[in-house]
Amino acid sequence: MTTTSTKFTMLPYLRQGEIDYDALDFNPDVADVPPDAMEQNEEVNEILGVLRAHITNFGERPDIFLDRETNICYDRRNLNVRIAPDVYIAFGVDAGAIRPRKLYLPWEVGKAPDWVLEVASESTAKQDVNRKSAVYAQIGVPEYWRFDPTGGRYHGGPLYGGRLVGDVYRPIGLTTEPDGILKGYSEALGLSLCWDEGWPRFYNPSTRTYLENWRQVWHAREAERAARADAEARAAEAEAELRRLRERLGGQ
Repeated sequence: MTTTSTKFTMLPYLRQGEIDYDALDFNPDVADVPPDAMEQNEEVNEILGVLRAHITNFGERPDIFLDRETNICYDRRNLNVRIAPDVYIAFGVDAGAIRPRKLYLPWEVGKAPDWVLEVASESTAKQDVNRKSAVYAQIGVPEYWRFDPTGGRYHGGPLYGGRLVGDVYRPIGLTTEPDGILKGYSEALGLSLCWDEGWPRFYNPSTRTYLENWRQVWHAREAERAARADAEARAAEAEAELRRLRERLGGQ
């Protein structure tokens, strides 16, 4: 059901002392969302949901960390120096050790995230294009993506993917399909991120199919579990009936 079947070598989480949360000028338990977050919530939820379903198998992959709008701190001397992507992923890390820290600390995790994405809104657009791009390059994020549901009113284009070369992002080539869907291939995900009339989708080049959205995957998974439980119950009942029959025959 997941597209990422590769088992990654998990980096050890190198916890370096306790965090003085009282010294922070922000609350790590509260997402720092913009005032116009409703402009991007549906798209962010869809992207996060699809990646959670297909990449992390609904959180069952301990070696993949996927999150949204939480803080990546990139100055170990000052944890108030931070950035919060709309969605980000790190492969080959100890996801279970990251969450209790409430912050993504690259020097403890062992690496920067592998993939980050920003969804456009009016209040965040300039930061997405300028400051955030520079910070992600600085901390060594291999791929940086932007998705603009408006088609480019905020980001200057519907879709952008950048691959880190040296200390700058080089644009990833985009293609437009005959049906108008815009695609860009992510090496980090092994998938193409698509812009379809303002809605995000993912395409698997290996199977030449679009991924089911997370709701479809969830319902299929639950139906599979229900069918398996029903089969097990039927088998148990058949075994019990056979045992009762043997007992009757033995008595005769």
